[in-house]
Parts: sequence; C-alpha cells; structure tokens
Amino acid sequence: MVVLEQGLSTAMNAKIIGSGSEGIVLAHGYGADQSIWDKILPHLAQHYRVLVFDWTFSGAVKDPNLFDPVKYTSYEAFANDLIALVDEINLQPVVFVGHSMSGMVGCIASIKRPELFKRLILVGASPRYINIDDYEGGFEKSDIEQIILNIESNYENWATAFASLVVDQKDPLSVDKFTKCLRRMRPEAALHVAKIIFYSDERDIFDKVMTPCTIIQTTSDIVVPKSVAFYMQNKIKGKSTVEIIETDGHFPQLTAHLQLLQVLGNVLGFADLGHN
Repeated sequence: MVVLEQGLSTAMNAKIIGSGSEGIVLAHGYGADQSIWDKILPHLAQHYRVLVFDWTFSGAVKDPNLFDPVKYTSYEAFANDLIALVDEINLQPVVFVGHSMSGMVGCIASIKRPELFKRLILVGASPRYINIDDYEGGFEKSDIEQIILNIESNYENWATAFASLVVDQKDPLSVDKFTKCLRRMRPEAALHVAKIIFYSDERDIFDKVMTPCTIIQTTSDIVVPKSVAFYMQNKIKGKSTVEIIETDGHFPQLTAHLQLLQVLGNVLGFADLGHN
C-alpha cells in the first residue's frame, strides 16, 4: 500500500493499493467513506493499482476545515478535487468507479479532462432525484423537503432511519456499517451536501460525456429508480451499457459484492473473484 503524502491527497486519506500498470479509482458517495469498498478492494488490487480516498465531507477526514461550504456548492468542486487526485497519482487514463453522487462527479470530471478517464462505471448514480414532467427521479419535491427538515431537526435519528431504508435490510451488518459512517459525518456538512445532491439536476451534461460508461443498478433501489439507469444510457453521448444486479438496496458493494465483482470482471476483462 502507498499512502500519498502531498497536499490534497493526504488530507483526503488517499491510498494506492495493489499492483499492475493500470489504475482504478473508487469514489464513495454521500455519508460514506473509503471503507465502503473493503469487500471488493482485495480482488481489484490483484489486477489494478487501486486509488481509494475520502471526500472532504466524510466523517473519516480529520480536518473539519477541509470541507468549505463556500467552495462546495455543486458537484463541480468535487470534480475538481477528483481531477487533482488523478493528476497526482500519474496512472491515467484510469477506470473510475463512482457510487451514487460520485457517478455524476465522475461524468463532470470526464468532460473537463477526458484524457484522464478510460472508462466510467456509475453505480447507483442519478442526475436528478426529484420527479419532473416525464422524468422519474424517485422523489416528489415535498419528499426532499422533508428529508432536509429531518436532517436539520435530528441528524442522528435521521441517519439511522435513512441507512435502514437505503441498505438491504436482509444484511444487518451492512446497515450497521453505513449507519456508523453516516453518523460520523458532521451534521452541518451532511445538511449542506444533502442539499447539493437532492436538489441537483445534471441531466444536461450527458450529451458532453464521451468516455465509455457502464451503468450499474440494482433491481430495487429506493434512492434511484431502475428507469434512471436507462435514461442515462439513452442520453450519454459515448458508448454506454446498463448492467442490472439482482439485489435490493443502494449499496451493492456492501450487500452483493460478489455480483458486483462479476459485473466489473466482465466489463474490465478479469475473472479472478476469489472466494471471500
């Protein structure tokens, strides 16, 4: 394992694990940290040099001043951080695996610097969460307003309830893991980032995304309707495919990691899944 020791990568707990000539970047989503990838990391590290890190809002980041709400007003600021990290590791072009909000961050970064990215793998990603016209985002505006109110009024209670909704309840250890990650976030950062995500509308970026994309969606995800995966496939300018994993919930890397590895192996051309 290589622990990076320069500026941003140090602050964001960036590490490179594994060997090989090609790089793969794993980017977690809202409320999580790099440990969300622990079940698939050993397998990927047999084939790639894998970069894992924590976004500045994560409870795993030691310096609370690193998350500046003035800087982080949209996904673009996160995309700039991602570009800086990928530039620093000097493994480009990389395969980028982005979970949830990080899927959109990766798309934006690939538009800004297409030469850095060989492929985008979007896991449970969505460009917009609020229903509008003939687009099914999964939530009414009133649903999102209630989520924001709940975060503001009692963050710890909301975090526990939200984790049990979005992680497959048939896997209580994974529910507990995400609950603990969520509750480590500072409530003010959690609220700020939740507003960025749930009020986002990035549907107009897809016709600029030229990097090949694999869109991975579970059969039943309360956060992202399955139709969103096919919407993205239809709108992304580059070559894109949809892969459906037969499981429930928003976190296949926790609750269906072998199925996720199978899909990644098929897409990227490796087959050694091990038996962990």
